[in-house]
Amino acid sequence: MTLAYLGIDIGSISTKGVVIDENRNIIARSYLWTEGNPTEASKNVVRELESQLAESGDEVQIVGAGTTGSARRLVGAMLGASVIKNEITAHAVGTTHLHPNVRTILEIGGQDSKIICVSDGIAVDYAMNTLCAAGTGSFLSSQAHRLGVEVEEFGEVALTSKKPANIAARCTVFAESDLVHKIQVGYAREDIIAGLCNAVASNYLNNVGKGKKILEPVVFQGGVSKNAGVVHAFEEQLGMPVAVDPDGHLMGAFGVALLAADAGPVTNAAAGPFVSGTFDFDAMLDFDFKTREIECNKCANHCEVICVYRDKDIIDSWGNRCDKGAVKTVA
Repeated sequence: MTLAYLGIDIGSISTKGVVIDENRNIIARSYLWTEGNPTEASKNVVRELESQLAESGDEVQIVGAGTTGSARRLVGAMLGASVIKNEITAHAVGTTHLHPNVRTILEIGGQDSKIICVSDGIAVDYAMNTLCAAGTGSFLSSQAHRLGVEVEEFGEVALTSKKPANIAARCTVFAESDLVHKIQVGYAREDIIAGLCNAVASNYLNNVGKGKKILEPVVFQGGVSKNAGVVHAFEEQLGMPVAVDPDGHLMGAFGVALLAADAGPVTNAAAGPFVSGTFDFDAMLDFDFKTREIECNKCANHCEVICVYRDKDIIDSWGNRCDKGAVKTVA
């Protein structure tokens, strides 16, 4: 019997999940689109992980779970997660486990990006950009569609360029306008694509990385790290090698699974789908989870409290800034 831990990272664009064993090795992994529905995306990730574990033929018992990402509280309530952590913590924990000497973590996701500075295995500084889509995965996807190229092929096409075009990527509107102009005046497609990759790197360094001391070793992660053109652009502009882990796009899920493992097995038999301390896939998939927003009028704060229901029972709530807004949940 293999004791294992589940980690799920719910982002605005994609939802990632991993299962790790007692030796902290990933034994199942999933990466699916969120499509505006984090609860259903999380269920689909859990289904895929369950299928992979079944196909392996090994007897695996999941005894703990953790969540991170934009919908971590909601999905954490669904899973009965013992650990719910922010993305910075999860990414730092996952990356330092695989790359103990890392000093700088670059991360570009679907709609946001972040930088984490590490010293002696501890995150000591960070910055995030959630205000502008320029330079993110969604930006590259939309430009790939405009150019008639699959976004998965973007990086390899960029590497064939001999003279990358100069694309203004300080914001999405300017970048798209400049891109259309370059197409109209006859720039080669590979030069435009290489220019976009260079623009992504420069936009990141001038905004997210502004004022940060980027030291080696550098690890690049997130969905955009799979784009070889952007990796090359970072190496050129930083003047140093940039490592990309094969599971870099899963690092948030991996990190929170590690934290769940550190917390140990769930012992509360009433903790969501953990029945007698063992994760019950069917129990999680069968329940109907809904959220409802209520306004608390018990003080001048008028907090908007988010309540999560499993069937008709409130299983979690958040958003209240004082105890007056606390909502009683089921045991």
